[in-house]
Amino acid sequence: MEIWNVGLVRHLGIRFVEVGKDRVIAELAVREELMTLGGTVHGGTLMAFADTIGAAGTVANLQDGQHTATIESKTNFFAGCRGGTVRAESTPLHKGKRTQVWQTRVTDEAGKLLSLTVQTQMIL
Repeated sequence: MEIWNVGLVRHLGIRFVEVGKDRVIAELAVREELMTLGGTVHGGTLMAFADTIGAAGTVANLQDGQHTATIESKTNFFAGCRGGTVRAESTPLHKGKRTQVWQTRVTDEAGKLLSLTVQTQMIL
């Protein structure tokens, strides 16, 4: 989706597959610039990927003139990934007037859970 291809999204190479009010799906091709010296996808890459996808879900729910900012984010890491494409799926846990909370699962090509992020977005 071209509307989402700016800033960090473009820099990381995130490709949005679906953006809706109740689900966002995106993919990210693993490449050397996104990895640790040990050869796995960097935790910061997974966190930035998840934060972006959860924020996109909030953006899809905003009214004209509103903006959003992440005010809290927590990530658990479960497995490493050495290549291929990672996939993020984000769904809302709470959609209120002032905040939204989104949960994002990042998996590898085999569907193995790499990380789980829960973030709170403030509506401005």
